[in-house]
Amino acid sequence: LLSCRLYCEEAKDPKRRSCQTVLAQALDIVVRSFAPILPHLAEEVFQYIPYKKDSEGVFRTGWINASSAWKKPGTEEAIEGACAMRDSFLGSISGKNALEYEVIIVIEPGLLFELMEALQAEETSSVSQLNEIMMASQTTLLSEFPKETPSDANIIKGTFLINLEGGDICEQSSYKVIARPIAKAKCPRCRRYTAESSSTPCPRCLQVLAAGKGST
Repeated sequence: LLSCRLYCEEAKDPKRRSCQTVLAQALDIVVRSFAPILPHLAEEVFQYIPYKKDSEGVFRTGWINASSAWKKPGTEEAIEGACAMRDSFLGSISGKNALEYEVIIVIEPGLLFELMEALQAEETSSVSQLNEIMMASQTTLLSEFPKETPSDANIIKGTFLINLEGGDICEQSSYKVIARPIAKAKCPRCRRYTAESSSTPCPRCLQVLAAGKGST
């Protein structure tokens, strides 16, 4: 997930920059957490962080101070729900390359479906947050079971319990994950099976490459 955002997206793309922000915040919290136990290591790491503009050191810049913006209601539950579906998908193709598959997630209208929509606004996407978590080449989010399902598709059923507002909002939802081999070719740049041919980059990579040429 991280490697795709960091190495495949355009340098200033919000998805790439948001990934860098999360990594920077995580590093800052981890370093400050072990500083009382491993002070020399913490100080050395802190001094080599390239984006730090101050040189006061880890012990003079305060304790952990995570922004309240990170505690967005529903985000944790959305990620946990998506990870549960990913585990169902990966378990059904044990030992095989997840990128060789496309995934269809079917959830009846409700809270779980709304949480998944927050991770993927489009019905079908190969670049959404939901697809990155699923680790497939393409993910489709539906509220109804598709009328036509290939005979070679794996269908996995599961449930997920949502707890919000300290348990005030509680809902158990069922889902179905349909995994089937994807019909597209492997992109020579991002290695996902989203290209029309193995010699041509996928639409996302073509767009990134074109933007890079335009900025030079």
